[in-house]
Amino acid sequence: MCGIAGFTHKRYTPDPERIRKATLCLVHRGPDQQAVLSGRAASLGAVRLSIIDLTGGDQPISTEDGETTIAFNGEVYNHAEIRSELERRGHRFRSRCDTEVVLRAFLEWDVQSFQRLRGMFAFAIWQERPRRLVLVRDRMGIKPLYIAKRGEDLYFGSEIKALFAHPEIERRLDLEGLGHYLLFNYVPCPYTLVQGVRKLPPGYWLEWRDGHTRMEPFWRLEFRERPWRLEDAKAELDRLLSASVREHLISDVPLGVWSSGGLDSSTMVHYASAAFPGRLKTFSVSFRGRSFDESRYFREVAAKYGSDHHEFDLNPAVDLVGAIEQIPQYSDEPSADAGALPVWFLSQMTRRHVTVALSGEGADELFGGYYTYLADRYASLLRWTPPAFRKMCLRLLSLWPVADEKISLEYKLKRFLQGSLLPPDEAHVYWNGAFSAEEKRRLLNVEDGASLRPLFQDLDGERGLNRYLHFDQRYYLADDILYKCDRMSMAHSLEVRPAFLDHRIVEFAATLPAHLKVRGSTLKFLLRELMRDKLPASVIHRKKEGFDIPSHDWFRGPLRGLLLDTVTAKAAAATGVFSPESVARLVELHLSRRANLGFQLWGLLILFLWIRQWRIQTDPEAWRAKEPLLSGTS
Repeated sequence: MCGIAGFTHKRYTPDPERIRKATLCLVHRGPDQQAVLSGRAASLGAVRLSIIDLTGGDQPISTEDGETTIAFNGEVYNHAEIRSELERRGHRFRSRCDTEVVLRAFLEWDVQSFQRLRGMFAFAIWQERPRRLVLVRDRMGIKPLYIAKRGEDLYFGSEIKALFAHPEIERRLDLEGLGHYLLFNYVPCPYTLVQGVRKLPPGYWLEWRDGHTRMEPFWRLEFRERPWRLEDAKAELDRLLSASVREHLISDVPLGVWSSGGLDSSTMVHYASAAFPGRLKTFSVSFRGRSFDESRYFREVAAKYGSDHHEFDLNPAVDLVGAIEQIPQYSDEPSADAGALPVWFLSQMTRRHVTVALSGEGADELFGGYYTYLADRYASLLRWTPPAFRKMCLRLLSLWPVADEKISLEYKLKRFLQGSLLPPDEAHVYWNGAFSAEEKRRLLNVEDGASLRPLFQDLDGERGLNRYLHFDQRYYLADDILYKCDRMSMAHSLEVRPAFLDHRIVEFAATLPAHLKVRGSTLKFLLRELMRDKLPASVIHRKKEGFDIPSHDWFRGPLRGLLLDTVTAKAAAATGVFSPESVARLVELHLSRRANLGFQLWGLLILFLWIRQWRIQTDPEAWRAKEPLLSGTS
C-alpha cells in the first residue's frame, strides 16, 4: 500500500524539490520508503508501506533502460499468475512485488493489461520517449486518485494535499461540489470540493500525451439478472468468497480482520479463519453501555473461531475532540460520515498489532443491506396517498419528543415521511444524505449548480432495486464508505482490504434477481442464507446497526463545545456562501431538542474545520475551472 504523486511539465524543467514536497505530503500512506523520479517532461513520486517483497519492491520502479516508470498504490492479488505468463513470454523480474508485475504487464499488453488485474489500485506509468503518462484506477474505486489540468499539464495524487503542493492549484471552494456534499454527505465522483480538481472515475484510465488527454473505461458493470436457484447461488457465492478471501490474505506482514459483529464482517472472519494458517487476529470497537453496542456479537464470533481478539471502547472519556481536529488533515476532502470517528480509533488500535486488515465493506451495496432499499419500496406505495395526508402526519410527528438515540424510531419515521414527499431518486439520496434540495437552498446564499440528473442519467434503463444498488455502488460506496476507510486507515499507515469487492463477486451480484437480495423485509437474503449454518444465530438474526457515533447525543454533551466553537454564524458569514442565520438556527434547534440534526451538524462541523485547516478560499464570485478534463478528450 502506498501513495503516489506527480505532474507533467511540458514546457519547463521544474525544481526537483517540488515533486519531493508533493510526495512527502503522503508519507503517512507509506512510511517505509519514499522516492521520486524527475524526468524530461514529467515527475513521479511514491511513498511505500511495505506489504509484499519487503526488501525488493521500492518505488518508483523503472525498466532497465529507464524508458518506462511506474508509481503504484494498492495490491494486485493475482500478480503471481500474471508473472508466470509474462515469464513464459520472456520477461525477467528483479523483485517479487506486484508493482513490477503491473509494469511489465503494461509493457506487454499496454492499456489492455488493466483488465487482467484483480485487486485495488491506482497507479501512474510514465513513458519517456513518447512523452506519455497513463493513470489508472481500480474497478470499484477502492484506492483514490485526484487529477487536475492546468494549461497543457496534468497533476495527480492519491490525496488532494499532494496537489496543493503546486502553486498552480488554487485552494478555491467548488460550489457544485459543495452542493453535492450538502445533499449526499459526501462528494460524488468526479466532483471534489476544490475548483479544477477532479477524481478519476473507478474503472477508468486516463492518458496524457504531450499536452493532450483522453479517458476511457477498462471495465463497466452491467446488471443483467439470471434465474438463479437459491442453492446454486449459495454455492457460487461460497466459491467466490473462499477464493477472494484466500487471495486477500496474501501478505509478508502481520494481518487481521475487522469485526463489528455484523453479518458482513463476521463472514470475513469465517472465511479468513478457514484459510489463515495460524490464529487469526480480530479487531473491534465497542460502545459499552449504549443501546447500539455490538460487543456481544463480535465476542461470540471471536469465541467461535478462537481468534486473538482486541477491542477499543469508544466513549466520551477518550479524546474525541483531539481526533476530530486531526481528521481534516488526513481527509483533505471532507466526508460528512460520522463513522469516520470510530474507524479512526479502530485503525489506530489495529495498527499496533498488524499492518493489514480485511474488512466487510461492500456487501450492503452488492446484496441489498440498507433500510433505504425498503424505504424506496414502501414510499412507492405511500405516494399513492395525498401529499396533504403525509404532511399532516409529519406535523403530528413533530409533537413526538426527540430522542438521544443514535437513530431513533422518531427520527426514522420523520425522515421517511419527508423523503416520501420527494421524487424517488431525490428520496433515495435524502435517506442516506443530509439536506434536501429545499433545505440546502435555505442554507446557502448562492446558487451552487449541483444536480442529481447527471449522476442518474446512465441508469435510466434500470428500475427498482437494481437502480439504487447500482447508484450506491458507484457513488455511496466509492465516495463515502471506501473513502472514509482509506483515509482513516492510511492516517495510521494501515492497509485495509475489502474482500467482498473482488470484481468477480461484484459481477455475480449484478446477475442476481431482486428476491435473492431483498425478500420481504429481509435484507441481504442470499448472504444471510449462505451463512445461516456457519455463523452464530444471533449474528444472522440481529438488526443492522450503522457503524458511527451517537452524534445527536454527543453534540448535546461531550462535543457541544467543539460545535459551538466551530459551526457559528461568524464562521458561516466568513465563507460568503452560507446563510449565518440558517446555520445558527440549525444549532439552536438541535441544542434545544426541537429536532435531531446531529448528522447534518457533523457534516457542517467537518466542512468548517476543513476550510480552516486548508485555508480554502470561498469567494462565490471566484474563478470556476473550465478544463474539459473528464469529458473524454481534450
